[in-house]
Amino acid sequence: MPRMRRAVLFIAIFLSSAGFDQGSKEWARETLPAHVPQPVIHGYWDWQLETNTGVAFSHFTGETGTQIVLGLIAAFALIAIGVMASRTRPEERMKRVGLALIAGGALGNLIDRVHQGGVTDFVRWHIHEHMWPIFNVADASLLIGVGLLVLERALGRTANSRGRPAPA
Repeated sequence: MPRMRRAVLFIAIFLSSAGFDQGSKEWARETLPAHVPQPVIHGYWDWQLETNTGVAFSHFTGETGTQIVLGLIAAFALIAIGVMASRTRPEERMKRVGLALIAGGALGNLIDRVHQGGVTDFVRWHIHEHMWPIFNVADASLLIGVGLLVLERALGRTANSRGRPAPA
């Protein structure tokens, strides 16, 4: 696949994931009451509007300068991910898709931090009273992207253990 085509695909996935994230958060902010679970599948899945001013699972909430530091980290990560993606080989499709999803998720949450002062979360999964951390589309993109990178690496190691060259 020519280099320009690979770049266009990366950018399309990157911007689409950030766009879906921002659209879903706008829907949540306009539709859902804050802090009140709205059952989707009773006992397992709720919409629940929350704002996370900290990092993953609301750690460091309210710390002075947290939003600035997190914004700078996200901006640096976006640049690093773009550089990594530009250095992938043509056959490393899964790696490029994973990096694009991670970048899109990072951008979606960065936009929230800059414009909202925290990240909008609204998806709550649980099994009756056992609750998982609340999340959003950006978090799901990040998780799927990391999963694709792990899978790509594992498939590369498997190929290497069979005597074939592993993708880098």
